Amino acid sequence: MTEQSDPGAAGPRILVVDDDPTVAEVVAGYLARAGYTVDRAADGPAALAAAAAQRPSLVVLDLMLPGLDGMEVCRRLRAADADGGRPPLPVVMLTARGDEADRILGLELGADDYVTKPFSPRELVLRVGSVLRRTAAPRAAADALPQLLAAGGVAVDPAARRAFRDGRELALTVREFDLLSFLLQHPGRVFSREELMRRVWGWEFGDLSTVTVHVRRLREKVEDDPAGPRLIATVWGVGYRFDPGPGGAHGAAAGGPDAARPPQDRQDPYGQQDPQDTAGPRARHDGPHRTPGGTP
Repeated sequence: MTEQSDPGAAGPRILVVDDDPTVAEVVAGYLARAGYTVDRAADGPAALAAAAAQRPSLVVLDLMLPGLDGMEVCRRLRAADADGGRPPLPVVMLTARGDEADRILGLELGADDYVTKPFSPRELVLRVGSVLRRTAAPRAAADALPQLLAAGGVAVDPAARRAFRDGRELALTVREFDLLSFLLQHPGRVFSREELMRRVWGWEFGDLSTVTVHVRRLREKVEDDPAGPRLIATVWGVGYRFDPGPGGAHGAAAGGPDAARPPQDRQDPYGQQDPQDTAGPRARHDGPHRTPGGTP
């Protein structure tokens, strides 16, 4: 079943998918008061039908749904976007507080953010706004950057929010694009996961595995060999660094792969196994985990 908010509302359209009517009603109410147009779906098939009938600006998606769980809904939304040549639809997932494996898998599938239950509806509204602002890429901010950032066969157009690998357009989520663009703007500089979380996600605290997962996904899309990355390097005990190669990054031509260099130490910045060495989405991730989200 799908419910729609006031059709006269003019804000960005948010699709809230949750089978708990109380949660859905509270979330929809807070979003509507924040100026959003809100549609509601109580299960996976209804969510897919609603997204196909009228594409929302963002989906708030609960993982535990009857019939078709949130993971499968996310997979199908991503597949539909890829088939239609559209940028990925932003997704904020709702997860149970103790389900770290589900949070990691949700990020692996391309979720842009997540909020753990029980959560503060105000925080969820802030997270939705943060993701939408990054998706919109304000023109003023984009104009302050070079027209094209390119290195090692990777090119990013900040104003158009398009990224390419050897001339082929990449399907990046909001956060993946922001992370790649940020790294290209700061070639050769090492950033810890805490710094990346603050400067790319805009979070002062959070689960650091979020950064780890996004780095791994980005490597899978931009590296010739994700298991032996040459562009996004792991700096043991510190963090991650973008190595642009001889041509530099800003304004450089999007040429072929960088010259060969010694393989990176395949440890993560905190002394445990680096993500590219793990097998499967539910493998162990590095570092201490601090869960974002408040209480009702």
